[in-house]
Amino acid sequence: MKIGFVPIDNRPVCYTLPKLITEIDENIELFLPDREWLGDLTKYANTEKIFDWLKNLPKLDAIVLSLDTVAYGGLISSRRCTDTYEEIKEKIEKLKEILSEKNAKIYAFSSIMRISNNNINEEEKEYWAQYGKKIFNYSYCIDKFGTMCKKEVPDEILEDYLQTRNRNFEINKIYLEWQKEGFFQTLVFSKDDCAEYGFNVQEAKALEKLGGFVKTGADEIPLSLLSRAIQGEIKIAPIFLEPKYKNLISNYEDVSIEKSVLGQIDLAGCKVTDMDSADILLFINNFIDHQGEIVMQVNTEPFDGIWQTPSKPYMIADVRFANGADNNLVKQFEKFDKNFYGYSAWNTSANTLGSLICGAKIKFLAQKYNQDAFDRLQTTRLLDDWAYQANIRQTKPNLQQLKSEMQKYENKVAKLINKEYNINYKLPWNRLFEVEIEFN
Repeated sequence: MKIGFVPIDNRPVCYTLPKLITEIDENIELFLPDREWLGDLTKYANTEKIFDWLKNLPKLDAIVLSLDTVAYGGLISSRRCTDTYEEIKEKIEKLKEILSEKNAKIYAFSSIMRISNNNINEEEKEYWAQYGKKIFNYSYCIDKFGTMCKKEVPDEILEDYLQTRNRNFEINKIYLEWQKEGFFQTLVFSKDDCAEYGFNVQEAKALEKLGGFVKTGADEIPLSLLSRAIQGEIKIAPIFLEPKYKNLISNYEDVSIEKSVLGQIDLAGCKVTDMDSADILLFINNFIDHQGEIVMQVNTEPFDGIWQTPSKPYMIADVRFANGADNNLVKQFEKFDKNFYGYSAWNTSANTLGSLICGAKIKFLAQKYNQDAFDRLQTTRLLDDWAYQANIRQTKPNLQQLKSEMQKYENKVAKLINKEYNINYKLPWNRLFEVEIEFN
């Protein structure tokens, strides 16, 4: 099967993770644009080169497409890009011409512009450092009460912000028209960093009313669409380790963890079933009272049960904490057997679930299975989600310290996977939020 894949940006979870996952089945040929053409924290993607690359691709079965990349230069760029509506419209119409000639099934997603409730402008326009929370409050009040609570944002900043929002919303409505024409096999509008009220909530409701499909999440959605593009259905039985609390809502999301799980299974093109009928069991290490977050020093009650390895295929979504593993659960793992289909504790609950299910589905349906590729995928997730995010990141290491500290966890991971690798580490965006695991 030949699949073209246009990532959100050049982060490891967006660029190298799809490669790791698809390599599990050597029958899948994944085509990616050069990594240097994609956007990062400050650089926009080179859309001209990506368009040329798309033109020259061989005959494909499917294309998984981040529309933010080709329209604005990336997910982060979609909030910063200064191009006008007319300029973006011209660009995506050119894209439509290119894709129409490929005769491939197109699985695409576009983001509903988020509204972060903070004054961190690392991924936003410069004025977010001073006015981020105030813009969030303005958006919240307008949606909830129909009026602003008090005037806190200068007119020129508010005007710029609203123009950017409206431009992106109008572009999303164009994609929706394409969907009604049958251009997309699947089109998803994603929303992340969700609150109960806000312009993003308004826009999501408007798109749904117009017939659009809206999904909570972001970075994992290309992987869910990749999973959806893979032919074949698997039956998954969700099993919550804290079943009484599956109605609670995860950080950065606006639906219960149960609805998040069911939605991710459905988007991946899989079917929900019971334990007896399941091809794979999906264990969810969900939270009691509230989801923790180690890096934010938000504690929660860790797993205090006894992990028992099941006798049929299983995977583990560790969402007790956002952005990192539950150490109490991981320390109980001894050695993964042939029934192990994956572990993930990557960032949000949606991120964890979407990426985990994709890998498990490809492994289960693999026509030419590659065990080493699966082992590298699991080594990556454990070293990233457990060793780094749940432990080492809290020490705020420099690169040299990072390499030294990670070595302390490599033996445990090698024992779990039953394979040892020579590994190098990078901080690709020169910040502590993400680490890159490289196999030498």
